[in-house]
Amino acid sequence: MRLLTLSFDDGFAKSFRLVADIHEEFGLKANLNIIAGTDLPGYSAADRYHNAKVGGWDLWNELAARGHDVSAHSLDHANYARLPLDEAKRRIDLCVELFEANLKGYKAARNVFAFPFNSSNEDVEDHVLTKFRGLRTSGHGINPLPSPSLRRLTCRSFGPANCEEHLDHCVEELMKVESGWLVYNTHGFDQEGWGPIAAEYLRKLYARLTKADSGVRVVTLGPVLAAA
Repeated sequence: MRLLTLSFDDGFAKSFRLVADIHEEFGLKANLNIIAGTDLPGYSAADRYHNAKVGGWDLWNELAARGHDVSAHSLDHANYARLPLDEAKRRIDLCVELFEANLKGYKAARNVFAFPFNSSNEDVEDHVLTKFRGLRTSGHGINPLPSPSLRRLTCRSFGPANCEEHLDHCVEELMKVESGWLVYNTHGFDQEGWGPIAAEYLRKLYARLTKADSGVRVVTLGPVLAAA
């Protein structure tokens, strides 16, 4: 069995609406990772790749109600591997509080934490795993199939330019293994975010991979791990 998850980060309102719509065209659910604290006092975008308009809890609840996997991408998109551990823990805990207070039915223990910048260390990961079912960080990208013991998922990414060619290469690598779970981290469409793709590219990719003989199943992270 081969699984594929395209893990979309940062919560850009325009792109994420379209990401959800395209997944629905193919009978799929989208994996949408959002920053919890964008409306808190003092929040500022991490860098120029995060300057597009983001959505809010009304939109995230709408997309979750449509069955999409709306997941945590931190409180503020800080690099948690570089923060003092106590501060990283505080921000992770507040992220959990905001999600569970604002996203209907959300429970961190059934979901995945997608590290900002795909940057983590063992101590921060250990704390995340006291709160969440699993985590997503950098690494090889092709993971074992879901199991009760699988909690740490690695992903591939490419940027800051368009990542379509790199994603194609990673999908080719997945097709060469007998079984595995490719997690690939992208962001928005066109010019939104670091390492974007085009909407029509996503449609063409799914048109190919959702054929009965493709040998690939497109899934989201949280529900699959929670069910394992």
